[in-house]
Amino acid sequence: MTTVTTPLIIETEAPPELEVVNMTKQFGKLVALDNVSMLLKPGTFHALLGENGAGKSTLVKCIMGFYRPDRGDVLIDKHSRTIDSPRDAQRYGVGMVYQHFTSVPAMTVAENLVLSRIDSPALINWKDEQDKLSAFMANAPFQVPLELPISQLAAGQKQKLEILKQLYLKSKILILDEPTSVLTPDEADEVLGLIRQQVTAGKLSVLIITHKFREVTRFADEVTVLRKGKFAGSGSVTDLSISDMAEMMMGERREAQPVSKVAHQNAAPVLEVQDIHAIKDSGLPAVNGLSLTVRSGEIVGIAGISGNGQKELVEVLAGQRSPTSGQILVNGKPYTATRGEMFSHKVFALPEEPLRNACVPHMSVAENMALRTFDRPPQAKGVMLILNAIRNTAQGLIKQFSVKTPSPETPISNLSGGNVQRAVLARELSSEHINLLIAANPCFGLDFAAVEFIHGQIVEARNRGVAVLLVSEDLDELLKLSDRLLVISGGKFSYESDIDKADFSAISHSMAGH
Repeated sequence: MTTVTTPLIIETEAPPELEVVNMTKQFGKLVALDNVSMLLKPGTFHALLGENGAGKSTLVKCIMGFYRPDRGDVLIDKHSRTIDSPRDAQRYGVGMVYQHFTSVPAMTVAENLVLSRIDSPALINWKDEQDKLSAFMANAPFQVPLELPISQLAAGQKQKLEILKQLYLKSKILILDEPTSVLTPDEADEVLGLIRQQVTAGKLSVLIITHKFREVTRFADEVTVLRKGKFAGSGSVTDLSISDMAEMMMGERREAQPVSKVAHQNAAPVLEVQDIHAIKDSGLPAVNGLSLTVRSGEIVGIAGISGNGQKELVEVLAGQRSPTSGQILVNGKPYTATRGEMFSHKVFALPEEPLRNACVPHMSVAENMALRTFDRPPQAKGVMLILNAIRNTAQGLIKQFSVKTPSPETPISNLSGGNVQRAVLARELSSEHINLLIAANPCFGLDFAAVEFIHGQIVEARNRGVAVLLVSEDLDELLKLSDRLLVISGGKFSYESDIDKADFSAISHSMAGH
């Protein structure tokens, strides 16, 4: 195997072969990729599947040079290549289209295209560039007006431009990261259909990260599936059913793992969600008429493949997104998730990505632990904050929940992910009176010890009579903790069962959209 350290410009018409060999990447104790290999054949459309945390983004960031792997190789046309940055990847003909738009809104389409080049000159001859851009656009699979500012483009046009950038840069291998998440189904079909034509013509190879099986079966030739950082399977799309792919993502058939639970008789409803609708940031439907009930002393789990509305549902319940219609009741009374209502109804939350959604990163551990209580005695007297009381409370919680921090005054952003989650858990579960706990992927990215601790705290709260809504993309976690399981697909519930009667095959089919 020859190692080439100086990037060479790819000028060939046909796309090269791309192979990842034994790729491993760790972040501290977390193994994000564990000896993963994958082959993208020239002129094929390859889907990369896996739940959140499976390692998909880490894999493509290693290919693109955002991360340097701890072990493993990226081979282009069977030669090992050193890729230290996206610019190196571009020189080898590899380009990436990201989940979020990267164009400058105040600039025109033409200006964004020219500025995307590595060799963009300091002084630009716009007449010459306009002629070249017009010639490029005449043969492009998409048409986007060159003179329009990005701010005037619709979402579908913006996504087309992101792909056009890579074609303009002469990329022969396109990595697409959830490219249709902001598009309607018709827009998605149009964009992927036109890319598929380029692949079929032998002009491109495509590696797409997606959670939409419909796109996989309609446009992809082959799939590679990752699960918890490891290779979980691969094959031709024609040889695999949707259920086969879903089962690879979830793992082998498993039964519920018993945990020590207290029985609760005649438990009253605590949370009642009635025909809730909500939209995504893009304006597309996300939650389509969901109804559910969570009773005192019960853990209701919601399973689903990422992007099926569970994120928006949690945001509605946590007061971070307004529903477009429907009603939520807590303890039989209307609930709109204001801070006052959360306090009066004793509603607490463990949101996904706690450092972004549940903390103020530059504030101290003590201050973050006091976000629920800083304006109430003993931490406040009138409008005055009692700083000693805030610090003393934090010290007790740090000890009780085993939060590893140099001191209560340490900025919470300095803590590891597991300790940030422990700090949030301490704040949310330290109240003597909790009626409802909403937990969203509470153990994502955490090590084994942190996972066991958080699971134990959730079950302990349930045993005290707390109603728990657990939204997770880890089926093992749901089967272990839940009393009742629902599956969300396309913004609707497609399956419901008591956990001791849950059918793995039915769960798999429901998660796959059947």
